[in-house]
Amino acid sequence: MANPLYDRLFGRHAGQDTPFLHLPDGSTLTHAEFLGIAARFAHVLSDAGLSPGDRLAAQVQKSPEALALYAACVQAGIVFLPLNTAYTVDELTYFIENSGAALVICDGASETSLAPVASSLGARLMTLDADGTGSLPERAARMRTAFDTVDCAPDDLAAFLYTSGTTGRSKGAMLTQKNLLSNAETLAEHWRFTPDDVLLHALPIFHTHGLFVATNVTLAGGGSMIFLPKFDQDAVIAALPGATVMMGVPTFYTRLLDDPRFTKELVSHMRLFVSGSAPLLSETHVRFEDRTGHRILERYGMTETNMNTSNPYEGERRAGTVGKPLPGVELKITDPDTGREVQQGEVGQIEVRGPNVFKGYWQMPDKTAAELRADGFFITGDLGVVDEDGYVTIVGRNKDLIISGGYNIYPKEIELILDDQPGVMESAVIGVPHPDFGETVVGVLVPEPGQSPDLDAIQAAAGRSLARFKHPRKLIVLDELPRNTMGKVQKNQLREAYKDLFVTA
Repeated sequence: MANPLYDRLFGRHAGQDTPFLHLPDGSTLTHAEFLGIAARFAHVLSDAGLSPGDRLAAQVQKSPEALALYAACVQAGIVFLPLNTAYTVDELTYFIENSGAALVICDGASETSLAPVASSLGARLMTLDADGTGSLPERAARMRTAFDTVDCAPDDLAAFLYTSGTTGRSKGAMLTQKNLLSNAETLAEHWRFTPDDVLLHALPIFHTHGLFVATNVTLAGGGSMIFLPKFDQDAVIAALPGATVMMGVPTFYTRLLDDPRFTKELVSHMRLFVSGSAPLLSETHVRFEDRTGHRILERYGMTETNMNTSNPYEGERRAGTVGKPLPGVELKITDPDTGREVQQGEVGQIEVRGPNVFKGYWQMPDKTAAELRADGFFITGDLGVVDEDGYVTIVGRNKDLIISGGYNIYPKEIELILDDQPGVMESAVIGVPHPDFGETVVGVLVPEPGQSPDLDAIQAAAGRSLARFKHPRKLIVLDELPRNTMGKVQKNQLREAYKDLFVTA
C-alpha cells in the first residue's frame, strides 16, 4: 500500500532543492527543507502517542511551520483539523471535544487558557508560534529529517473541516485522501498549473481555499508560493511582480482596485487571477478587466466538497456565474421539496456528486443522511440555476430563501437590482418576520465612499424591475455588511438584528 495524498503532493518533491515557499524576509524554503520540517514534526506526533486515524486540532497563525504540520499529519496518517484563529476558548472546547482530538497545537499566547480544556478532554497540548518557535518545533529539532510514510487507503480520512455553524452546531466534515487529491489534480490540470508557476498566497490556511485549493494545487503542479502571513495591500503589491497566479476572496480584488499602484503594467506578466469563497460582484469583474486586461476566473466550492465548478481557463469567463461543473463532478438542480430535477433554467437546490464529495459528518449520522443521498449526491443547501450553455449561477442559500405571502423570493435577484443603483456599492437582501405575509423583504445597502444613496429613487427602480411581492418593504443603510473571515456575508446576523422590524408588541 502507499499514501496517495502524501506521495502525489509532497513525496514527489523529496530531495528537490527547488523553491517551494518564498518568505516575506526574502528567504526561500526549498521542497526538501520543507519536507524535512514536516518529517521532524511527524516524529514528534508519533512519539506523542498519536496513531493513524487519530485527530490533531491546530489553532495556529499562518507560517511555513504551520503548513508543514499539515504535511506531517498526512505523512503520519493523522487526521488534520485546522481551526479558525478567531475562535474563542468556548468554541474550541466544542471542536476539541467533538472531534476527540488526541493532540492540540496552539499559539503560545493561548496555552494558559487552553491547557485546562485540553487536559479535561484527555488531549495533549503543544505550542507553535508564528515565528516558528514553540514546544512542537523544540521537540522536532532533536528528530530526524526522514520519516517512514504511513500507508493509507484513498478512503482513509485526511482532514476534518468544521462548517461555519450559522444555524445550529458546527458539523465536522470528514474529508478523505481521495477527496483532497482528486480535487487538487483536477484543478491543477483545469487551471494549467506547471512547475513554472508562482502563486501569491495571502489566504488563511485554516480554510479550504488557502489550504486545500491554493496549497494542494500548487503542490500538484510542482510550482512555488509567495507565502504571506495575511493580506496586506502593500505586501501584495510588492509581491505581484514575482508571481504568475493569485487566488483571493473578492475583498482582495476590491481593495487592490482602490489602490492607484495596482496597474496594468504591474500585472502584465500574470497568468491567472482566481476568486472564490464569496460572490464577486459583476461590477468588480468589469472594473478589474478594464484596469488590468485580465478577467478574473470565478469558481464555486464548499467545505464538504472542495471545488465543484469553475469558469473555463480558455473560453468565456462569465461574470456573475461560477462556470461549469469540473471534470468528474456531476451537478443537478432539484426541487427542494421533492428532490426531483427541475427544468433547465429553473431555480432549485444544487446537488453534486463526485470524488470530491466528503464522506459525511463526524458522529452525526442523521445530518449525514439528511444531506448526503444514498446515491452519492450531496445537497449543498445552495440555490442555483443552469443556463442553456451549462454555466451555473448561485442565487443564494436555501435558508436565505424568502417566502412572503406564499411566494418564493430569491434574494440574489433583488440584490442585482440594488447593486446597480447610483451610490450603492453592494447590498444584502434578507427576509424578516411580518404579521401579514409571514416574511417580507428588507434590503441592506452599503453606499459607495462619500455617497448617500437616494432611497426613494432606489425603491422606484425596484418597482419598475420587480414584481410587487419582491419589492423591499424597507431599505437600511450600513457602513459595511457583517462578514466571516473568508468574506461571506453573514445574513443570519442581519436577520437577527432586524427580526423585530415589523413585529408589533
